[in-house]
Amino acid sequence: MRKEARRPPGGMMTENLTTIGFDADDTLWHNERFFRLTQDRFAELLADHAERDHLEARLLAAERRNIGQYGFGIKGFVLSMIETAIEVTDEKVPASVIRQLIAAGQEMLQHPIELLPHARAAVEAVADTHRVILVTKGDLLDQERKLAQSGLGELFDGVEIVSDKTPRTYAEIFTRHGDGPEHAMMIGNSLKSDVVPAIEAGGWGVYVPHGMTWALEHAEEPADRPRYRRLDDLGGLAALVSGIG
Repeated sequence: MRKEARRPPGGMMTENLTTIGFDADDTLWHNERFFRLTQDRFAELLADHAERDHLEARLLAAERRNIGQYGFGIKGFVLSMIETAIEVTDEKVPASVIRQLIAAGQEMLQHPIELLPHARAAVEAVADTHRVILVTKGDLLDQERKLAQSGLGELFDGVEIVSDKTPRTYAEIFTRHGDGPEHAMMIGNSLKSDVVPAIEAGGWGVYVPHGMTWALEHAEEPADRPRYRRLDDLGGLAALVSGIG
């Protein structure tokens, strides 16, 4: 561990933050827009078989029921597109369409990483004074690739790639890497995955909205929770952390 927790004389822990967690996709770098572009291509390929709205609803339903088997990420998305294509064509989808969907997924897995505004500066600012942990969900190999390409890897004291984000997940991670969730903050673009469960675990949750958010990540803002904060972008993070102490 690179940094020690900040402790007052005598070794008693204060209420100060000691650990900061960051989500990855659409918090530190772009991700959802590549899914949207591929979904547009999916709609074009199947335009003769279903209206776009109906097709998108069927795809979303497939993604929802497949999460438990495939998990989050590009591979599960591609399998859900193929499944939906089979369903809406009554099992008559041409092999050429399946081939193009697989190719689209492969392109997504090779797409260069583009950091969001203020991402590097925000992580660097809090890494000077706190432990910083990357907490992301999705396919292991793809998330490792994106982190390596982002150039941010050396800033993190720990990296956790998890199958899902729940209050228990955050409690365990912030205990393992820090001083427990009570002394931790989680920053992300998903209220459902990054913010609400972190607060329910006893920590701070900071919502940084992204222009594109997957429908299955939507949730109500916990505006009445004292440990909830919202930032327009990561440019305000250093001041927020400093103000909390």
